[in-house]
Amino acid sequence: MKLINFLHQNSEKYGILKPTGVIDLKKLMGDEYPSLLSLLQGNALSIARDYQNNATDISLDQIIYLPVINNPKKIICAGMNYADKRIEFNESNPAPTLFVRFADSQTGHNNPVLKPENTAEFDYEGELAVIMGRPCFHVSAADALNYVAGYSCYMDGSVRDWQHSWYTAGKNWPSTGAFGPNLTTCDEIPDPQVLNLRTLLNGRVVQSDNTANMIHRVADLIAYISTFTPLSAGDVILTGSPGGVGKKHVPPLFLQPGDVIEVEIECIGRLTNTVSEVRLIDEVKTVA
Repeated sequence: MKLINFLHQNSEKYGILKPTGVIDLKKLMGDEYPSLLSLLQGNALSIARDYQNNATDISLDQIIYLPVINNPKKIICAGMNYADKRIEFNESNPAPTLFVRFADSQTGHNNPVLKPENTAEFDYEGELAVIMGRPCFHVSAADALNYVAGYSCYMDGSVRDWQHSWYTAGKNWPSTGAFGPNLTTCDEIPDPQVLNLRTLLNGRVVQSDNTANMIHRVADLIAYISTFTPLSAGDVILTGSPGGVGKKHVPPLFLQPGDVIEVEIECIGRLTNTVSEVRLIDEVKTVA
């Protein structure tokens, strides 16, 4: 089952994505589950599955995609988690490299990602996103995947010249992280470590790897993170980007206004965004 979060006629909704359109789950699930996040928090995916053979209610050309989870409590990101990426950045620390991304730095599928005006180093990073389906704390790696609701694509846009000695400042500019198009439930992906992942820039493949090559596998990341912080339904874990990021191309291959950046993951889908440049004054107005 593929679930999306979207706007329709200025109303926030969620539903089941089908080739012919969307089944409106907000209408079907009623006030008890008004959002995709509340559906996960209520452990109600099994109820939603009862509707997956319904006729679609809304055509795809009538919706605006939102981030799959647009208001998670936590977005925890793992960096340097593929062998080629670690070589590119000369990373030798064996522990997971973790940082946070804020919910308001995200955008959805088919929406612009925003290159800040005051950077010359806006970079792409295609990643597998994990969406938690149940709360967990001190969970073992052997049991960790039982707490996952599903998986999605993520373009973890990086403002490289603002990463400094740590990542947070380079990862949290408005609309620099794209999340979507959909959550694919884990019954369709029993093993998240066998997925081909590609990032395409203007149709050219710039990253290509398989999740089998993660240094820290999905279950291990969940176990490690849940050792020090409780995870809630709807929390998001980004599992790292393969080698081939723009900073390490010769010459560097940074994102420019008008570029089309896509993240494609086997069994999940393809996340597509066009790069726009945003002026500092526009960012201030957005926040205000």
